[in-house]
Amino acid sequence: MEANGDTSACNGYSDKQRKDVRVWCDGCYDMVHFGHANSLRQAKALGDKVIVGIHTDEEITKHKGPPVFTEEERVKMVKGIKWVDEVVLGAPYVTTLDVLDQNNCDFCVHGDDITMTAEGVDTYHLVKSANRYKEVKRTAGVSTTDLVGRMLLLTRNHFRQGSAEYDIEKEGSSNMGQDSAAKSPWTGCSQFLPTTQKIIQFSDGKSPNPGDKIVYVAGAFDLFHVGHLDFLEKAKKLGDYLIVGLHTDPVVNSYKGSNYPIMNLHERVLSVLACKFVNEVVIGAPYCVTEELLEHFKIDVVCHGRTPIALENGKIDPYAVPKTRAIFELIDSGNEMTTERIVERIISHRLEYERRNQAKEKKEIEAFEALQRQKQTQKAG
Repeated sequence: MEANGDTSACNGYSDKQRKDVRVWCDGCYDMVHFGHANSLRQAKALGDKVIVGIHTDEEITKHKGPPVFTEEERVKMVKGIKWVDEVVLGAPYVTTLDVLDQNNCDFCVHGDDITMTAEGVDTYHLVKSANRYKEVKRTAGVSTTDLVGRMLLLTRNHFRQGSAEYDIEKEGSSNMGQDSAAKSPWTGCSQFLPTTQKIIQFSDGKSPNPGDKIVYVAGAFDLFHVGHLDFLEKAKKLGDYLIVGLHTDPVVNSYKGSNYPIMNLHERVLSVLACKFVNEVVIGAPYCVTEELLEHFKIDVVCHGRTPIALENGKIDPYAVPKTRAIFELIDSGNEMTTERIVERIISHRLEYERRNQAKEKKEIEAFEALQRQKQTQKAG
């Protein structure tokens, strides 16, 4: 994009006169996670505006199986991602040139995995043929299929602790894409390896301006969802700069139990950083909001939602200090969604999701094998 800017300047055109490059992305965006956000981040780097088309519930059910979230929830989640400029509901499952033209988009961007219709057709074959398609790297180690699997199998390997924290898990995966033993070349993996570069890419890198009112919230923010989004939007309105403290996996597990958190700390950091209302994240924030934390970040307001507040060691109110300072506020997000409700949705439709994932894996294997055969033919030719 820098080259385009230089060319327009040489031709006597200012940046304002240069036509914006509009990039089209589309998909189900079901259970939006940092993999979706990373794809949109890469798409934004290829143009000026990112327009996201979202498939209807009916289209998704036809081609993939029932979505976890409703159309309204999926639209809201995509609108909350910091790299998204516009959202269009009702995008066709097969991306057409008409769709690009109707939305004034120059080209379409998708990850380097293959998306197929129920009939086994590449959903991007039309824009590929017209040379209006660009590819970005898919984020390895996370997929909706994988997250559904973590919930159904109640696995705990995604938040290993101590010396095993960064070990790559090799347990059996059933059909839910839990590790490298899973068969799908794209979604059969839960080996997300965090890097500082990825965090930097997701962070806006901006410090508070002098005089900014700084708001602090803390929690698990597991399986980042519409309830979190509505809560953070309201928290941001209480000030100018929003800091989110994320608890470590052992701390979250101590007050949530079972196999929570579903997403480990590194995954939760990226999920929260992708939210357009968030300015900064404290990785591994203390469960109790301390004087030191308040002073270090110059915090003016501390907020919490309507969810119950667990006492530390069953005795200590984690918000005692900000309450004493009279800077504590309870926020009603107006949204009933919780991480537990998402898990309940999955569990209650377990067989449907298992069938969906099996079918998806089968299609992906067939597509991958066809792609490999095509490459071999091209080499032979």
